[in-house]
Amino acid sequence: MRPDARMIADHLETFPALDALQAWVRHAFVRRIPSVDVAYPKAEVLARLAPWHTAAVEHLGFPEHALWTAEQVHGADVASVPREGGRSIPGVDGLMTNEPGVLLGIHVADCGAIYIVDPGHEAIALLHSGKNGTAQGIIRRAITAMETQYGSRPQDLIVQLGPCIRVPHYEIDFPAQIHLDALTAGVPPSQYHDCGTCTYRDPSRYDSYRRDLGKTGRLLALLGMPGQ
Repeated sequence: MRPDARMIADHLETFPALDALQAWVRHAFVRRIPSVDVAYPKAEVLARLAPWHTAAVEHLGFPEHALWTAEQVHGADVASVPREGGRSIPGVDGLMTNEPGVLLGIHVADCGAIYIVDPGHEAIALLHSGKNGTAQGIIRRAITAMETQYGSRPQDLIVQLGPCIRVPHYEIDFPAQIHLDALTAGVPPSQYHDCGTCTYRDPSRYDSYRRDLGKTGRLLALLGMPGQ
């Protein structure tokens, strides 16, 4: 079933810190889709969720082909994506761009989606950061890459952490480490934002790999700049 605009809007959330930038950046976090059977391997689950995720892309004002995703190998590599030809980039867990008309997408199901926005240089990044990616310093690496590629300054960045698993439902407090790494990299405390939501605790709204013992859906973080 292809969801209509009202149906997909009911499954999206946004974050106030990024809502304030909607004049030039678009974002959303696609929550659990209860009507989709997710008792399948990941590839099949993503195929079943595709109509909903495509509807979310279009809800933000982008064509389906504008979407870029990452393979997500639980590493810390970040790739810069061009404007043309949305697809999946192998071997990376983070994406960044300064190209209008590009939409970045990251799938999560307990790991954290980190949104990074540079208003001064109109550049963005979207990261997949769980236990391993956080331990490898993916947010620090992304900030350094944005400095090199786009001239971004850490003190100008706005960072938002989305819903993810949290203690006591996970033994490692990786959201706290993400926060510390962002501040250590130079992001001002007032420009770091965390929604504070735990995916494990709310099965009506969020998929959780740990809670659902691997038989779960995938949430989708989206961040992009509309085309000119």
